[in-house]
Amino acid sequence: MSVVQTTLALPPGERADYWHELVAGAFIPLDVRLHEPEPSVGTITSRGLGPIRVSEVEAGPQTVDRSARRIAQGGGEYLTVTLQQRGGARLDQGGRQALVGPGSFTLSDAGRPYVREQPDAFRFTAFRVPRTSLGVPDDDLRAATGTLFDGVSGTSGLVAVFLGRLAEQAGGLDPHTGHRLALTACDLLAVLVRERRGLLDPRAPEHARGMLARVQEYVLLHLADPGLCPERIAAAHHVSVRYLHKLFHAGGTTVGRWILRERLERCRRDLARPARAVPTVAAVARRWGFVSPAHFSRAFRAAYGMAPREWQAAARLPAAAGPAPR
Repeated sequence: MSVVQTTLALPPGERADYWHELVAGAFIPLDVRLHEPEPSVGTITSRGLGPIRVSEVEAGPQTVDRSARRIAQGGGEYLTVTLQQRGGARLDQGGRQALVGPGSFTLSDAGRPYVREQPDAFRFTAFRVPRTSLGVPDDDLRAATGTLFDGVSGTSGLVAVFLGRLAEQAGGLDPHTGHRLALTACDLLAVLVRERRGLLDPRAPEHARGMLARVQEYVLLHLADPGLCPERIAAAHHVSVRYLHKLFHAGGTTVGRWILRERLERCRRDLARPARAVPTVAAVARRWGFVSPAHFSRAFRAAYGMAPREWQAAARLPAAAGPAPR
C-alpha cells in the first residue's frame, strides 16, 4: 500500500521543518536546505517492495546533505538509486560530480558523505536498496557512486527501463511477485555496478555487454521455468547458442553455472525466511526450477557447505544462538 505525505495543507512558512522530517523518514537521516523564500509544496509517495523502498518525490529547489554527523545517526546500510524525471540535479560523492538530467540516474551510498543539489523544481523516483541485497564489494560500489548513468543505452538503459516500469506497477503487485521483482532489480543493479567497475570483459564491444545484461535479465525473469536452457535463451534473443556461450565465457562462467548459481541463491534466501513463512525444502526447490530434489540437495551442499535442511534449521535459530549462516 502506498503512503502519501505532503506539505500541501501547511502554510509556506511552516513547510520547511515538516519537509525535513518527511525526507528523513522516507529515506535516511539527511540535512535539507530549501532554496525558496516561500517553499513550494512537496510530496513523497512511498511503498515497500520486498527489500526495496520506492519513493516518488516532487518538490521545489533544495539541497540534501548526508554528512558524517547524519551517517552516525543510522541508515548507512542503504544505497539510493535516483531516476530523474523532471528538473536537473548535481550529486557530489567520493570526489566525483554527476550532473543529472531527465532520463538519467545516479547511485549514492548512504555509508559515505554526499550532497545532492536540485536547483529547480523537480520530480524523481528513488529506490532505497540494502547494500547487502546487491552482494558486491565496497570497492565496486565506490566505482559506481557519484557517477552518471545515462538511462538510455546499454546496460544502464536496460536498468532504467526495468526500474521505471517496476515503480509504475508496484502498487498493483501481490507481495510475492513484488518481492521477486525487487530481487531481480537488485541483481540488475549488481550487474550494472560490476560493469561500471570494469569487471565485465573490457575487451568486449559495448553491444556485447548490453546483450549480456539483456540475457541475464531474461534469465532472472524465467528462473522458475525448469525448461530454461541455452537453446531457449538464444532463440528468445535471436542469437546462436555459440554466441550465447561466448557472452557468458567473457564473464568467466557458463550459461548453466550462472543459472544454477542464481537459482541456488534464491532458494537460500527463501529457506532463511522466518519459520512461519518458510515452505518445505521441496517446495522451494520446485519454485526455482529444480525438478530433481536429489540434484538440488547436491548442488546446494556443493555451493554452501551444508544440506538445505541444515541451512533452514540454522536460519531458524533464535538470535541468542548466533547469526544465521552466510
